[in-house]
Amino acid sequence: MEQKAVLFSEMTPAADWEAKFNAWYDREHIPLRMDVPGFAGAQRYKRNERDYLAVYDMDDADVLASEAYGRVKNNPSEETAWMLKSVANFTRYICAPIGQQASVPVEEMLEAPVLYPVFFAVPADRADEFDRWYDEDHVPTLLEEKSWLGCRRFEIKSGEPGQFTRLALHYLGSASALESTARIKARESKWRDQLAKENWFKGTYMLFERHGRRFKGTR
Repeated sequence: MEQKAVLFSEMTPAADWEAKFNAWYDREHIPLRMDVPGFAGAQRYKRNERDYLAVYDMDDADVLASEAYGRVKNNPSEETAWMLKSVANFTRYICAPIGQQASVPVEEMLEAPVLYPVFFAVPADRADEFDRWYDEDHVPTLLEEKSWLGCRRFEIKSGEPGQFTRLALHYLGSASALESTARIKARESKWRDQLAKENWFKGTYMLFERHGRRFKGTR
C-alpha cells in the first residue's frame, strides 16, 4: 500500500446517545465518505469511556477540496447536523505523509488492535533533524520489539486545535509494547537525549484500541 494522506478526527458523544452515535458513524458518516473518489479507507478507535477517533486514508489531502467531498460535507442529513453540533472534544487534523516503516505487511499493520498516536510541535528550523532522528534512530529501534508492528509519519498541514506540526501513528500488537526493552532503548538513545534538551521537544501521547471493522473506499 502506497503512503496515504490522513484525516485524523476525534469526537466524544454523551453517554445517553453513544449507541446512536456509533450506529450513525458506521452506517452513514463513514460510508458516505468511502463513496467519495480519493477516500481509500477508514478505521475507528476508542479510548477511555467514550472518546472516539477515526483515521481516514486519502490518496491526497486535496480530496477534501473536491466537488464530490463538498457535496457530502455541505449537505448533511438532519442526524449528521445534530451529531456534529452535539459531540464534544472535536479534533480534526489534515496530514500529508512523510514516511512509513513496518515489520509486517502494511495492510496487516493497519489491522493492529492498538493505535498509539504521538504529536509534536516541531519548529520549522528543527524539522529536518527531528525527521531524521525519528526515521533513522527512533522507529528502527522500536521495531526491534515484535509487537511494535509499524509507524506512519505525517506533517500536519492544518488542524483543530492547531498547535502540532508532526504526527506519528504507531501500530501495536499489544499495549505491552510500550513497556518493552526496545522502547526503553529508543528513549535512551544519545540522539534523543540531545533533542530532548530543546524546550519544544515535548510530545503529546494517546492510546486507542481498535473499534469495529476497517472500511475501504468504493472508488
